[in-house]
Amino acid sequence: MAVFSSLKKKIKHWQIIAICLIICDFVTIHFSYFVTLWIRSDFLFSQIPRFYLDKYTKFITLYAVASIVIFVFFRLYRSMWRFASFGLIVRTIVASTTVSLLHFIIMTVLLGDMPYLYFFGGFIVQTVLLIVPRFSFRFLLFLKGRAKKFGGNTGRVMIIGAGEAGRMILRDLNTAEQLNDRAVCFIDDNPNKWGRFIEGVPIVGGRDDIFLNVKKYNVTKIFLAIPTAKAKDRKEILGICAETDCEIKQLPALYQFALGQITVKQMKDVAIEDLLGRDQIKTDLKEVFDFINGKVVMVTGGGGSIGSELCRQIAAHEPKMLIIFDIYENSTYSIQLELQNKYPALDLKVMIGSVRDSRRLNEVFSAYRPQIVYHAAAHKHVPLMEYSPNEAIKNNSIGTFKTAYAAMLHGCERFVLISTDKAVNPTNIMGASKRLCEMIIQSFDAKIKEGNASQIPSLSLHPELGNSDGEAMDRTFKNAKTQFVAVRFGNVLGSNGSVIPIFKKQIERGGPVTVTHPDIVRYFMTIEEAVSLVLLAGTYASGGEIFVLDMGSPVKIDTLARNLIKLSGYKPDEDIKIVYSGLRPGEKLYEEKLMAEEGLKKTANDLIHIGQPIPFETDRFLKQLTGLMKAAYGNSEEIRKIVKDIVPTYHPENAGRS
Repeated sequence: MAVFSSLKKKIKHWQIIAICLIICDFVTIHFSYFVTLWIRSDFLFSQIPRFYLDKYTKFITLYAVASIVIFVFFRLYRSMWRFASFGLIVRTIVASTTVSLLHFIIMTVLLGDMPYLYFFGGFIVQTVLLIVPRFSFRFLLFLKGRAKKFGGNTGRVMIIGAGEAGRMILRDLNTAEQLNDRAVCFIDDNPNKWGRFIEGVPIVGGRDDIFLNVKKYNVTKIFLAIPTAKAKDRKEILGICAETDCEIKQLPALYQFALGQITVKQMKDVAIEDLLGRDQIKTDLKEVFDFINGKVVMVTGGGGSIGSELCRQIAAHEPKMLIIFDIYENSTYSIQLELQNKYPALDLKVMIGSVRDSRRLNEVFSAYRPQIVYHAAAHKHVPLMEYSPNEAIKNNSIGTFKTAYAAMLHGCERFVLISTDKAVNPTNIMGASKRLCEMIIQSFDAKIKEGNASQIPSLSLHPELGNSDGEAMDRTFKNAKTQFVAVRFGNVLGSNGSVIPIFKKQIERGGPVTVTHPDIVRYFMTIEEAVSLVLLAGTYASGGEIFVLDMGSPVKIDTLARNLIKLSGYKPDEDIKIVYSGLRPGEKLYEEKLMAEEGLKKTANDLIHIGQPIPFETDRFLKQLTGLMKAAYGNSEEIRKIVKDIVPTYHPENAGRS
């Protein structure tokens, strides 16, 4: 008994099925050729000629054994019945044809002629009976699934896109036993397809017919299956779908469609960024790779939303070394673990420190000599900075100056500042501090190109880090070669402090969703887009530029909130209330990408432009920074007035206006 139990454990389930199938095929072969003789004799066994029956009995068992061996060669006993496909049908027919030809040749040579109907009829019956058991299991599953889908509380799916991707989704809905949904109609903008069917499911019209057919077919789910749709079309279709009460999902990446890997399980929820109505920024990864590969790269603020994504993409481009510099250890430790796990060969240095600390900065720059610096460290929260304006200047403006100064002193090749559209005609201290950052890097770049880098003050609270080292410092300034550029973009979806995570949490709590003003608008982009732009800026830069992304049309925050509520399956103002809380300190209704005085010129990427620098008196500006630093570190109550004197486009009194 124990021996039998042990043997049973060693034999796998598929092997048991294969043995049963071999026995079935053995019987099938015997039956196929006998039944042909029987049919030929008018279904009377007594009428079968004795010499035909003798030839049959002498040869059929040998033929059956040989056939089984050949079927093994054709892998007819290793296929998964649940996934029996057209390929298995072809293999079965080819295998049956092969053995039947051998049957005809060997039997004719060894035993003499047999009726042609015996060979042909036997081949037909044999082939059919070989195919039936291999597909019966899948057919039973199909019938079971159909009965379940038509008989219970199933999801009724509208598939938008009657192309190959839509057909794949339909096939998966029909065959996947675990899915409790069924397709009830297709939508496609091609009128030639209207009124036709795909596997029994009607194509009922175009996008303008979505509302009508959602009601007509009691649709509960909508699957968007157009992987090649342009962003504008996708936005319009999703906008229509969002007005229904249906759950909405869309296809994954296009490459999965190309590989034929699309299933319903791989479909993802529609994200709010899908409604922005523009294509993702496409970067030339080869340019970025050539620029970063083999270089020592440093990211300040590397634990933040933008900084951590910068670190991910830089790590993927094989730098010689990646240095992460941040004051906040928790998020920094998180990105450190992530990169060490994904890129074990990466030379990763993680440094905790502040961009306000000149000694710490010079220590890190001296030890590792970064060739490229992406400066993402900054306070970015507008209302908070309005209550702590001196901190915005200390961290953003003076911190940028100190980091840029350390980069210049230690031979950095490229310094890329992460800026914001809030630096354009700022009405808040955060935006003004970032405009100061832009002016700082433009001043550094101008002085280096003039050969007057020594005229840049150190702004250091530590005298030993200033211009006191005479000859050595002169050589350092004379050899300064750092190119300074800025990258300016709008609000980043999904970043720490962005509206989307806040809205999602409010929706999860059942509302209300708070919007500051019904008319407030913002430009949006994804974190991946922002980082792509930053990396491209490093490859395009020649020094002094402010790179600006064409982010398309601005989006109303109210519309964004309402769309997010709809995509979550609720009705705005009914299921989830929207409350207007009023503009926050320093906030304005409209953001601008570029100052009116700044012209634009194109780059190799049509969605990335360069703003012409606004002229200002560099020498006067650099002298003003010393007073600004003293005021900020003295926590001056007049800091806004001092900033306004330095940044003529700063108008704090215009907060809340267009």
